[in-house]
Amino acid sequence: MRFGLTLVAACAACLGLGADSSAVARSAKVEARSAKAAASPPAHHSHGQYAETFTDIEGIVKEVHLLVPHSWVYIEVTGAGGAPQVWALEATSRGGLEKVGIARGYIKAGDKVKARCHPLRDKNNGCLLGFLKAPDGSVKDWDGGNAPAPKDF
Repeated sequence: MRFGLTLVAACAACLGLGADSSAVARSAKVEARSAKAAASPPAHHSHGQYAETFTDIEGIVKEVHLLVPHSWVYIEVTGAGGAPQVWALEATSRGGLEKVGIARGYIKAGDKVKARCHPLRDKNNGCLLGFLKAPDGSVKDWDGGNAPAPKDF
């Protein structure tokens, strides 16, 4: 990328436009972004690190991050020995969540929630989020598929 910017600036200087021309700088940024986009093939990871079975957990929301490519909800649950544990729940993207009616403020820090998710195979405190029950009792599919809520949840 830096080479492309230097080349554009050098050509601008040769043409008498000046290396610091704002039009040249804008053009260089556009070219650099275009080159980066063209050189970056779409890729995604598998969900192989998660078990195929579901587990239900309940806890208090510590943080919510509606992001791209994945959103995250961190909840504090009571562990087997009674000690608090923070779990990281991976969800679909912000856009995918918005399509199923989940927006900023749907849940927030301090809310008590219930989650049905695929736990990590390595037994660490994390899972791939399927369904989440908000304090108002509504259940949404945080995997982005807008699947109906399970009757036993």
